[in-house]
Amino acid sequence: MKNLLFLLFLPLPLLAQKFTPTEINRWQQQAKQATIIRDNYGVPHIYGNTDADAVFGLLYAQCEDDFKRVEMNYIEKLGRMAEVKGEPELYKDLLIRLLIDSTDAIADYNKAEPWLKKLLNAYADGINYYLYKNPKVKPALLYRFKPWYPLLWTDGSIGAINTADVTVTELKNFYTGFPNFSSAIPKKAELPSGSNGFAFAPAKTESGNAILYINPHVTFYFRPEVQVQSKEGLNAYGAVTWGQFFVYQGFNEHCGWMHTSGNTDVADLYEEKIVKKNKALFYQFNNDLKPVTQKKISIRYLDGAALKTKTINTYYTHHGPIMTQRNGKWISLKSYNRSMVSLVQSWQRTKVQSFEEYKKAMDLKANTSNNTVYADDKGNIAYWHGNFIPVRDTKLDWSKPVDGSLAATEWKGLHKVDESVHLYNPASGWIQNCNSTPFTASGTSSPKKEKYPAYMAPDGENFRGINAVKIFNNSGKYTLEKVIADAYNTHLAAFDVLLPALLKAYNANKATATYQPLAGPIKILTEWDRNSSETSVATTLAIEWAQKLSPAIRQVYIDQGDADQVQKTEKFAETATADQLLAPLLEVKLELQSKFGKWQIAWGDINRYQRLSGDIDQKFDDTQPSLPSGFAPSTWGCLPSFVSRTYPGTNKRYGYNGNSFVCAVEFGKKIKAKSLLAGGNSGDPASKHFNDQALMYTKGQFKDVLFYKEDVEKHAEKTYHPGE
Repeated sequence: MKNLLFLLFLPLPLLAQKFTPTEINRWQQQAKQATIIRDNYGVPHIYGNTDADAVFGLLYAQCEDDFKRVEMNYIEKLGRMAEVKGEPELYKDLLIRLLIDSTDAIADYNKAEPWLKKLLNAYADGINYYLYKNPKVKPALLYRFKPWYPLLWTDGSIGAINTADVTVTELKNFYTGFPNFSSAIPKKAELPSGSNGFAFAPAKTESGNAILYINPHVTFYFRPEVQVQSKEGLNAYGAVTWGQFFVYQGFNEHCGWMHTSGNTDVADLYEEKIVKKNKALFYQFNNDLKPVTQKKISIRYLDGAALKTKTINTYYTHHGPIMTQRNGKWISLKSYNRSMVSLVQSWQRTKVQSFEEYKKAMDLKANTSNNTVYADDKGNIAYWHGNFIPVRDTKLDWSKPVDGSLAATEWKGLHKVDESVHLYNPASGWIQNCNSTPFTASGTSSPKKEKYPAYMAPDGENFRGINAVKIFNNSGKYTLEKVIADAYNTHLAAFDVLLPALLKAYNANKATATYQPLAGPIKILTEWDRNSSETSVATTLAIEWAQKLSPAIRQVYIDQGDADQVQKTEKFAETATADQLLAPLLEVKLELQSKFGKWQIAWGDINRYQRLSGDIDQKFDDTQPSLPSGFAPSTWGCLPSFVSRTYPGTNKRYGYNGNSFVCAVEFGKKIKAKSLLAGGNSGDPASKHFNDQALMYTKGQFKDVLFYKEDVEKHAEKTYHPGE
């Protein structure tokens, strides 16, 4: 127990720093330089004299809409979740502390160029002014925001922390001395697969203008919709991740950018050869012994009514922190999970005015978590698969830990952007990425796999990718409305592979007493068009059945050399026994009968959208109002993703991930765009903008984007300066 320090638990307000009269006066003066106009959907349009004024207003507006999410994002990135949620979060906090060092963030802030420091100061000032003006708001932990906080989280991705494949459980086992270390590489987690980005060149559109389709699939309410504009050339519209000061996915007057998650190798594991000598630890590198760096990390956690502190002695090599042990060897992680350059790139792309300027922003090579789909007002469309890509020895398999003692396994700089997998103005006239391989991104105009190292694009094909390619190969000329219609295609391509195998197995066994009760479900599935819809009983049967099949067919992200989702599904369909196929369907029928009194349940009757509170961890209730959704999880090929599941105490499934901010934008002489947001822009249940887009969301019905100030003013509900 010597590492546990018990602290007197004081109410957090007593520990909070007070704001000074000098600060308050400065905030009041800056607030006069920023104007917020809320439109008829509650979308904040922020206008500032300078970029810093606009950032000040943007953060103030975000706090008005959902301070809890703003705060929680930074509690997480500070590695302080255990102070709020208790000991179960302790090793998640340790993982963050190992990969994101606040000391580095502070150092970056101190050396930031004046223009960036102004933005960072405005970020903190906007939030702190909100807390000053709203004393009834009680933060969970952070009573004063620091200007270096954005340097902890330098892109807007939901998956910004890259650990290769190390899990929190492995990390905990290592640092608690748990003896049963795994010798195998952990299986990839079955996570909701997310995001579609589409771009169409002038040759593919009726107007002769390029069109961009923005469709991130993330946890609901992860980003709001905003517009931020200044007299210094800023005019960006789109989705901003709570607590960040740049538009992450969106567009300006000249171009737009959509980010999809990919599997480009940006972080590597190293097997370290540890030597103990004179009670000190060393590791072998290049025929030499180097000392293992040790660092004590203290993490506070809530235990009942007390805050306790656990101090953990951590280890590092020049590759990075030791994360776990496998096959008796310590494993270190080399990664690039935060940097000032990444934050600069995230900001710069919002202000670029041409394809050449966007490529200059890409040349910073600091985006570690995203692919990019691009379109602009000159008719250019483009795609980059990753951005920060280390140069490595191509003879090695970088999806597995490499020998850390060899100089040959060191990174050798970064690939130039034009060396990465990319597409500029393909002859096909269209680009798609659905977290799928870039080698089918543009039909016959796609990049050629053999030209690139395997670690650049291990991504395989998935059923959304197959669906998108089929649609765009056969489409005519596009309008915004047709782009949205095709992007809302609900064909579940996975069942084009799985259902024939099921039907074959049934026909061979339908005379058996065990499977005779499947006659009704099989008839419905045989007649099904394999599109999901609210009224479809077949959709219910198919999805509930598929979720009971092999976990391998749900894994979208793969490693170098692995079979992809489509290949695994095809193999499963070819090799599965009749019992493996039929028994799960029989189980589904019995479960539906048990829950609902019959098995003939339409998909919309059990696949529901519900938002009852502004809590970050949503609760669901079958007895409370909810809306039907005909959309399905993107895993099975549905382009508009709606990932749902049952919860404790519910029989119905409730959505929690999928389409969030969705936008189609056409770049002509004037911007023309339509958008949609899950639920609404406010996290306050008392606000009419908490659920005002909910019905539209479940139907895929878009609203017009108000990009120009004269249109915003025509639809203005409220115009004010921050703090008024």
